[in-house]
Amino acid sequence: MGESTVTTREGHDRAAPHSVTDDMAEGNGHVVRGLLRRVRTPRRPRLWFEILLIAVSYWTYSMIRNAVPEQKAEALRNADWLWKIEHTLGIAVEESVNHAINSVTWLIVGMNYYYATLHFVVTLGVLVWLYRSHPGRYAATRLTLFATTVVALLGYYLYPLAPPRLMNGGHFVDTVMVHHTWGSMASGDLKHMSNQYAAMPSMHIGWSTWCGLTIFALASVPWVRVLGLLYPVATLLVIVATANHFWLDAVGGLMCLAFGFTVARLWYGKLPYALPKLVPVRGRGGPLLPVKRGSVTATEEPEPVPYADVP
Repeated sequence: MGESTVTTREGHDRAAPHSVTDDMAEGNGHVVRGLLRRVRTPRRPRLWFEILLIAVSYWTYSMIRNAVPEQKAEALRNADWLWKIEHTLGIAVEESVNHAINSVTWLIVGMNYYYATLHFVVTLGVLVWLYRSHPGRYAATRLTLFATTVVALLGYYLYPLAPPRLMNGGHFVDTVMVHHTWGSMASGDLKHMSNQYAAMPSMHIGWSTWCGLTIFALASVPWVRVLGLLYPVATLLVIVATANHFWLDAVGGLMCLAFGFTVARLWYGKLPYALPKLVPVRGRGGPLLPVKRGSVTATEEPEPVPYADVP
């Protein structure tokens, strides 16, 4: 009896030609994954790019915010409704704070200038500090700030809101007008340059809390970390005392900031402050190792980078 021959598909499977389409799909998949990995990897920021990006972004933000129709009637109705809600919650003390601090001239004048300047000065200062001292965390932290600001624009469009000082029948003091100080883009001669009915959410709170958390998380000096936490608290008092915002506007600003952190967490896989402080600088000779400068670890680049390595 002869041996029976058994044929299996193993040999055929090995011999079957691999589809060119499959190769192309696999190759494209590798390219996409590689591109995403490259974009998501923290890299050393480029000064010229960051200056251009911040300038263009703020110009775009201001243009869109001010282009939102000043829906005065709806904004005033929303302010009345929000004021009633705060009374129901027992937190409608803005008018008392406004009048109490307005009675101390030097204090309220200082708050007017605080409101007008620190919002920008401190935020830019923190960005510069991150760029210089925490380049590995810079892009993710900047993304948090940008995402926070972008979602705030939706709030301005969907929920126009008058600030307390512009309420119908309200008894709030417009501290800029009364004390003839430069403290609000929506008062005096500057009121035509800004949308007066974009009070919700408060980006004074969104940005100041971003600054405060960043300083607290990354600063090494204890008293500086404490100042970081106090900054958004002081800002909250200022925006209420100057009658530019309700308490609940601040809540809206914090919600926008939470969205910003969520975007950064999803994109980078970690919260910005958990990313590496430093990143290698790649030149023609390949990755460079960190070197010691006194007690601080840094990276050096002895020759120009041959390609744009933008976060």
